[in-house]
Amino acid sequence: MTVTAIFGGTFNPFHIGHYEMLSAINNLDFVDKILLMPDKIPPHKSCPFLADDKDRIEMCRLAAEDFSKAELCLTEFEREGKSYTFDTVLRLKEIYKDTKLSFVCGADMITSFKTWYRWEELAEMVDLLAFSRKGVQGFNEAVEDLRKSGANITVIPDVITEVSSTELRDAISSKKAEKLIPHKIYSYIKEKGIYDA
Repeated sequence: MTVTAIFGGTFNPFHIGHYEMLSAINNLDFVDKILLMPDKIPPHKSCPFLADDKDRIEMCRLAAEDFSKAELCLTEFEREGKSYTFDTVLRLKEIYKDTKLSFVCGADMITSFKTWYRWEELAEMVDLLAFSRKGVQGFNEAVEDLRKSGANITVIPDVITEVSSTELRDAISSKKAEKLIPHKIYSYIKEKGIYDA
């Protein structure tokens, strides 16, 4: 059976950390396809400045072009209301009947996973591909706790550049920001004047 990885996020903006994660997943032998999926309305976070849907979609499309297994997935934009991962996965299971779904998680997502909407059922429906991060306390403990609860978790060892999306948006025209965003995505942000670039 093929394996499809779901890489969702606000991607506000799509930065080098996201790009490195996408690269790491693309290099996993057991992953056949990656669905790069921008959130419509993230239920777990408040975004003081969320770029237009069309711009976040375009940033993801540009990133997906660089990876052989990646394709843009707009499933969350087909529904009204908030984007709960459980509901999205249910829909993806209907679309991709003959594939095993894996869900990509950053370290903070793993440590908060048990607060998610219907997390127990979600953990039964998908495997988890988890990325650690230095600044996140309790990651290893959360992984073990979820495994004891029945979750199947693969921890990806790749070291990912730490980026604060908030700080990046605040300093979008700086040299630092330019280094932390893939070149063609940074060019798109500048061209469109997103985040007051």
